[in-house]
Amino acid sequence: MVLQKVTGRFLKGFSNVAVRQCNCNNNKIQNRLYATVSRLTPQEVTTILQANEFTKEFTGSSSVKYYDSNQLASNNPIEDTRSEAQCLLTKGLLLGVFDGHGGGACAQVISKRLFHYISACLLPPKLLRQYLDSINSNKELELLKTFNDKVDLVSEIKDLYRDSFLTFLKDLIQTGSTKEFQMEAALENAFVRLDNDLSNEALLNLHNKDSVRTLAVAMSGAVAAVAHIDGPHLHVAGVGDCQAVLGVLSENDVWSAKVLTTEHNSDNRAEVERILSEHPLQEKSTVIKMERLLGQLAPLRSLGDFQYKWNKMIMKQVVVPMFGENAIPPNYHTPPYLTAKPEVKYHRLTPRDKFLIIASDGLWDLISPLQAVRLVGEHISGKVTLNPLRLPRKNMKLSDINEMLLQRKEGLKKKPLDSNAATHLLRNALGGTEFGIDHGKLSQLLTLPSKVVRIFRDDITVTVVYMDSEFLRHCPP
Repeated sequence: MVLQKVTGRFLKGFSNVAVRQCNCNNNKIQNRLYATVSRLTPQEVTTILQANEFTKEFTGSSSVKYYDSNQLASNNPIEDTRSEAQCLLTKGLLLGVFDGHGGGACAQVISKRLFHYISACLLPPKLLRQYLDSINSNKELELLKTFNDKVDLVSEIKDLYRDSFLTFLKDLIQTGSTKEFQMEAALENAFVRLDNDLSNEALLNLHNKDSVRTLAVAMSGAVAAVAHIDGPHLHVAGVGDCQAVLGVLSENDVWSAKVLTTEHNSDNRAEVERILSEHPLQEKSTVIKMERLLGQLAPLRSLGDFQYKWNKMIMKQVVVPMFGENAIPPNYHTPPYLTAKPEVKYHRLTPRDKFLIIASDGLWDLISPLQAVRLVGEHISGKVTLNPLRLPRKNMKLSDINEMLLQRKEGLKKKPLDSNAATHLLRNALGGTEFGIDHGKLSQLLTLPSKVVRIFRDDITVTVVYMDSEFLRHCPP
């Protein structure tokens, strides 16, 4: 497993020329591998692709009608996670995708905790005090209602995390009454405070039985893209290279992709300049090396990864005894080199904004944002043919019914194999060609041996959120 992770990351660090040469070699390796793997039937392919799909519909007046989600592992166990939750004490829906590295520990913990930090940051001081007073009472208030949450934390760690969260709530009460609420600042505060708590939990518990767990979380890392949707108001917070993309349909029925996240990697010149400006001039050649932070880490912002954040004394006293001298990155002179502060973007939704795709880079390595938007757009058209025809209202004119039938006939040409749009994206990302789905290619990519699969594809996590155009059409300006 270590070899396959290193190989996959190493490939991403090559120059463009080297990557082209490496891709040629990969094709040769892939062809040899394909000759040795078993071929799946179409039904077996579908069973694998649909194994983790999930759909949640929302009733009542809301800007979100429903969402589809799915995951496909490359690493074993998968290092991606996802979370979705309804805020109960404030308005809004939270949806996030988290891509772990160095193991899945950090991503798993963040996916369980970050939404609580965000929802707490959204509470006005009076409601925050009310919520804090309710804790440990017979009528404890709930911050969130989560969906499709199948992971739980061990009880000892849950108690530790609960203590950290209670301390955070008290700090919020002290500072909240003196500051005017700003959504961007609230999201930034939630990310940064949770990251600080991960650090403190690892360092304060060095001599008890939970130290291995908290250090494992601290020494692994995760990038994230989180969306908060409240009526027409969409905020997206991101660190690293997960992306959130809005599917927009023009008046001429042409799809366009609006990217709402910024990738924090060496391709982002502004991000590179930001990091270089935070360190002495003599470190200019070592802070970003081989397109990676200190020559090692591809994302330039992340949660966790404290071997790029802790000071040198902590590294020598805590990290080296547990992980060895090589755990200290080369040229580690003026930490921290890494931040968990997200970039936050706001977008006011309009009836033209039809859906939001949030996905880990495993998807974006295979298809572009515009390709993904077009695929979901085609899926919307084709999906209606999967259900029996129902007239939306009584006493319809024959001309209106005829128009519906013509649209349905057109949709039959695009009839998808999957009712879940996230699954549709997985199928097309892995097996899509200019002539349609190549079953042989798809079968081969799903049956690669575990020791080499990471070279050819990453973990993929996708959430597709559908907007209610009618609701947005009647939102006040």
